[in-house]
Amino acid sequence: MSILHVSEDQVRELIDMPAAIDVVDEVFRQLATGNAYNVPRTRAAAPGIVLHTMSASAEYLGLVGWKAYTTTEQSARFHVAAYDIATGAMVALIEADYLGQLRTGAASGVATKYMAHADAITVGIFGSGLQARTQLQAMCAVRNIKYVEIYSRNEQRRDHFAQQMAADCKTDVVAVSQPDQAAAEKDIVICATSSKTPVFNGTVLTPGTHLNVIGSNFLAKAEVDVATVSRADLIVCDSIEQCKREAGDFVPALDQGIIGWERMHELSEIAAGSVHGRSSDDDITFFKSVGLAIEDVAMAAKIIELAHARH
Repeated sequence: MSILHVSEDQVRELIDMPAAIDVVDEVFRQLATGNAYNVPRTRAAAPGIVLHTMSASAEYLGLVGWKAYTTTEQSARFHVAAYDIATGAMVALIEADYLGQLRTGAASGVATKYMAHADAITVGIFGSGLQARTQLQAMCAVRNIKYVEIYSRNEQRRDHFAQQMAADCKTDVVAVSQPDQAAAEKDIVICATSSKTPVFNGTVLTPGTHLNVIGSNFLAKAEVDVATVSRADLIVCDSIEQCKREAGDFVPALDQGIIGWERMHELSEIAAGSVHGRSSDDDITFFKSVGLAIEDVAMAAKIIELAHARH
């Protein structure tokens, strides 16, 4: 059996955000039933380079697989491989830069679907990079977004993001010069930055806000402050195990005894219906994503299906 090789361009052609959200939604339901298993990311460093590896099994799809990527000062390169459970044979090797952007956005889309107000229409977003784009696309896929404010430190980049995403999402996107303005009076707030320090003051959040925090996957980084974490009525992780290793956003509040891991939940519990996404209109809900290999394996399965359907 030949191995399917899928390029970055082919990934873009084969799968879109609504399909990715459906795939990732099913991932978290399957995690709840035990039909999927995720192994957290590990990192191996050498001078000038870091290799990041993560793996998962998806019994419900008949696949196991891994994601591996390298980061250097010059670039990052991503690949996902999928293997048939019955034979152990590799069935696909996929270039996975855009795949990762898409599935990270989709995970926030799933969290927003269950945790944000059904009539949410306003978004504040921090970050103007590729991950920020798919985050906003996911919001527009699960909610009827009417107005967005974007803040990033680079004025030119935030202006360009506003113009591009207004056309892409067919909604009003406005660049703002003050970070707290982007966070205040929003139904949904997204943090998708590389910042090592909090990007806004959590006291400005309006009751009822839902947050998706996806940028800081190192214990030494925190996109949100202690006020934001302490005000959250519900904190949900894609994986608590992996968040314990990587979610720097929680470290100050944990150290101060403001929160504990025992009060957090996993998105699988929300997707399966064992935990409610919000208990009142005024709840501030908080989703922390660090990225799971099981999402990549499930996305690979869908890409394989779509690629074979074309032929």
